Amino acid sequence: MSKKGRFILFLTFSSLTIGSLSAITEKIAKRTIDNFLPDSSQIIFFSRPGTITFISNDNKILQKLGPNSQEKIKAGEIPILVKKAFIAAEDRRFYKHNGVDLWAIGRALKTNLENKSIMEGGSTITQQLARIVFLNQNRTFERKLKEIALAYKLERQLSKEEILAQYINNVYLGSNAYGIADASWIYFSKSPSLLTLEEAALIAGLAPAPSIYSPLVNIDLAFQQRESVLQKMKLEGFISDKEFSKALNSPLNLKPAKPKFSKSKAPFFTTWVEQKLPNVISKEALEIGGLSIYTSLNLEWQNEAQQIIKTQSPEDSEGAIVSIEPSTGLVRVLVGGKDFEINEFNRATQALRSPGSTFKIFPYAAAIKKGFKPEDLLFDTPRCWYGYCPKNFGDLYLGEVSIVESFEKSLNTVAIDLLTKVGFKEVISIANKFGVGNDQNLGEYYPLAIGAYEETVLNMTAAYAGITNRGTFIEPNPIEKIIGPGNKVIWSRKLHGPKGQKVLSTEVADILNWMLQQVVKNGTGKIASIKGRQIAGKTGTSEGDRDLWFIGSVPQLTTGVWLGNDDNSSTNGGSSDAAIIWKKFIQKIEKDLSSINFPARPRS
Repeated sequence: MSKKGRFILFLTFSSLTIGSLSAITEKIAKRTIDNFLPDSSQIIFFSRPGTITFISNDNKILQKLGPNSQEKIKAGEIPILVKKAFIAAEDRRFYKHNGVDLWAIGRALKTNLENKSIMEGGSTITQQLARIVFLNQNRTFERKLKEIALAYKLERQLSKEEILAQYINNVYLGSNAYGIADASWIYFSKSPSLLTLEEAALIAGLAPAPSIYSPLVNIDLAFQQRESVLQKMKLEGFISDKEFSKALNSPLNLKPAKPKFSKSKAPFFTTWVEQKLPNVISKEALEIGGLSIYTSLNLEWQNEAQQIIKTQSPEDSEGAIVSIEPSTGLVRVLVGGKDFEINEFNRATQALRSPGSTFKIFPYAAAIKKGFKPEDLLFDTPRCWYGYCPKNFGDLYLGEVSIVESFEKSLNTVAIDLLTKVGFKEVISIANKFGVGNDQNLGEYYPLAIGAYEETVLNMTAAYAGITNRGTFIEPNPIEKIIGPGNKVIWSRKLHGPKGQKVLSTEVADILNWMLQQVVKNGTGKIASIKGRQIAGKTGTSEGDRDLWFIGSVPQLTTGVWLGNDDNSSTNGGSSDAAIIWKKFIQKIEKDLSSINFPARPRS
């Protein structure tokens, strides 16, 4: 080969080698830099700091606390008009650059130098998205470099449509509106798909200074921004002269509304869950936010219960309903009053009320545990215990009576007689293990047997759920799981939730459930009976008819109903009113409850 040929071959080989090394070096450099940058997949699960979303057990949003109150719109579902408005307003060369637009930076620099002030920015939509999700708003050289590096990475790992959708879903648009769905609702009470040209232009024009340009803050500036965006849309050929003229001369037609999910669909329940969150996750996790709280609530049942309490409670009285799944302790329904907007006091979780005869389950449980049988006979006669002389309802006494019949008829004297036979400590111990009397200690006084001490509807219902669960008590819990930033499970009921505690033997619990069924078949709870279903329940009325109760179970659900007045005054009703409400509620939801039987009563 000639000298010239060898030289040409050398140049060719050298060029290929240098080119390959350059490409490899660039690839390694990109990969090295990428390793130091956050994973772009975080954007898909991004929620602004502080955001907490409550979700029902059928995946319906109950409420959102914090910045994001609307559901995000998928990339392929954002209206074209909205996309064009934001591109014209914020980044008209969006589809032409790779994350950073050097031409736009130069143009902005020239404009700012000519005006001797910052009149225009050069950040692309991709850069702004990187700033929203990964960075802060501090104007430092270091942050700008990170922003640029992240923008390039996003462009390499996400499509343009994904980037645009995430930006439009998360950009702050004033008046507590984060993203297009929020803004559409807050300013115009409609979804993004229904926005007109002038409305889309107005919203897109808010991004540079949302707190200043919001039409709810300054209408004149909002008009100016809308006009600017419309002009840019016309310049880009997105709209015709006719469309421009019509939109320019249209009124604002504002129809303000609160963020769609800021108002809870089940406020008594979600406020209670919010109070419990610090007990299951750290303060730091709550502050960082981005949490999805998957709750136990059955929203359809909750709505039925709320409506029944509102319409069926005695006119001047309040009411509460709690439903618990005995096998898991999950709270499926929690209604704390007739109307949360009128009075936020939660009578299901906060009100300490006398449980009346529903408390009798504990001395009877202690007696069965000690070896008494339902057929054993006791005497129901007027008696006094160290100066305490209880009376039966209507001053009626049956003389010799079986334990099960005394329970059916809710005889006060027999309940106290059993208390004396088994002892205070045993009754109090059983009540405590079922979650009753732990916040307010139960004293060794005879009125204890007939419900003189106060307890919440939630705790009394949970205790009965433990008996329905064949003697295994599970602390009531409203949370299935908590998903944090990056779609990471940070709490799960199955891993971290309350475990069951065996309080009574299965045999004792089965006898009690059989006795509770007799109350509904033959006794004070007969009005709660439903054809074709086995129901175990107990009525309760406190002194002076101040508290009216019925706590009843089908095998898979325990529901407690309470009626009364907030000032603890007497009602004009009886425990049958609570039993009727219980029955109406179960009849509303029984399509979701298969008809199954309790385990048979053990025979000795």
